[in-house]
This record gives sequence, structure tokens and C-alpha cells, in this order.
Amino acid sequence: MAEALIELRGVGKVYGAVCALDGVDLSIAAGEFVALVGGSGSGKTTLLKTINGLIGRDAGEVRVAGEVVGAAPPYLLRRRVGYVFQETGLFPHLTVAENIGVTARLLGWPAERIAARVAELLELVALPQAVAARRPAALSGGQRQRVGVARALAAEPKLMLMDEPFGALDPLTRDALGGDYRALHERLGLTTVMVTHDMTEAVLLADRLVVLDGGRIVADGGVHQLMGADVPPQVRDLLEAPRRQARRLRDKLEAGA
Repeated sequence: MAEALIELRGVGKVYGAVCALDGVDLSIAAGEFVALVGGSGSGKTTLLKTINGLIGRDAGEVRVAGEVVGAAPPYLLRRRVGYVFQETGLFPHLTVAENIGVTARLLGWPAERIAARVAELLELVALPQAVAARRPAALSGGQRQRVGVARALAAEPKLMLMDEPFGALDPLTRDALGGDYRALHERLGLTTVMVTHDMTEAVLLADRLVVLDGGRIVADGGVHQLMGADVPPQVRDLLEAPRRQARRLRDKLEAGA
């Protein structure tokens, strides 16, 4: 097995009377594509954000590439970790090229290197070079999300964290962008941790599903492994959701034929 890039040991997080994470242990190997799934309030996004220090933990330890998260200024880690979320957070007053190059500029890259990287990334995320001079408002939702992925990749991170990255997109755009990102994950040798409420998306894109409930990991493995395992009923219901949806869709299409 590949060396662990991310390690969580006994991680806990409490918001008032709510326990968001309850002694979570998790190890993610370099090169894996892991989907964090579970119901609303299960702890998925909190877990994701502890990895790059966006949320501090109340207990336990998080390590990324062997370094304890929080031991050094958080911006040093975040500049080495790509982060993509549902609302892309692009700066509206900056051009696409300027948005993509933000982290590289903070790292002190020369202008020529940044320009070359922007051009390379636009090609990687299947956007025409002409969008570089536009502002985010001139782009479609799918294009803005592709720019968000490009920005996250700008400083050549090996770790990508994604929080419902395609959730706000229409189904066709969501499917296309998800497939394109999975290809990038493989091509660039990334490690990806993605939060999603869409079980079909999780099954299609991820190598491994980590199922959370009440701040605890209740199942962890590949979908075929989990379907054959003795898992709690709520986990089986979650894993069966894509199959149930496919059956309902087939029945409806056949009824209308």
C-alpha cells in the first residue's frame, strides 16, 4: 500500500452541545480518491476542514505528509493543498488569469512562470485560452467551477480537498466536470478527498467511501467491499441509493415507452 499522506488519530470537534467529530481515526494513502459521505450533520465537512486547518480540532492529531496540522502557521499548509468548494469563491474584480494565479503570486513566482501555468491549467480543465482575460461574471457556472479547480491546482499541490464541488451545477455539467476531474486526478497523481451528498457521484468517482454518522466513521472501503460487508442498516440504505434511483428511472422510462 502507498505511504499515508493524511492521518487522523482520535480527532474530536464539538460545537456547543453538538459533537461534530467523535474520536475519528482515518488514514488516506497517497494517490487515493476518497469520498466522505453521510447524512447532513454527520461530520463530513468538519472532517475535511480539519485536514487543512480551516477548522481547529478539540482533541486528537492530524498529520499531512508527516507534519502535524497546526504546528506551523496554517497558510504554509494551505498553500500546498488545493481546496475546491461548491461556491467557487472567485474574486469578482479579478480576471480568470488573476484568479488562477493568486496562490502562485503569494509564493513569489515570477510573472512569466505564472502566465505559463495559467495557460497550462486552462488547457487541463478544458477551457479556451480566451477566458483568461474575462471576469467570473462573464462565465457560466460550469466554467467558473473549472476555474476554481484550476486555481486549486495552480501551485502544483499533490493533495486536493473538495467540498461538494459540483453540487450547484446542472446534471449534464456536473457529470462532465466530475469525469474530467477524475481524469485529472489520475493524470496528475493527486490524492483527493471529496465531500458529497450524491451517492451516485461518490460511487462513480471515488476509489473508497468513508461513511460518517454522528461524527463517527461507521463504514470505510470500496463500494463492492462495503456492499458485501456486515454494515449497519443506515449504511446499506445509503449505498443502495444509486441502485434504487436507477431502478425507478428505468421503470419510469419503460412506463412511458
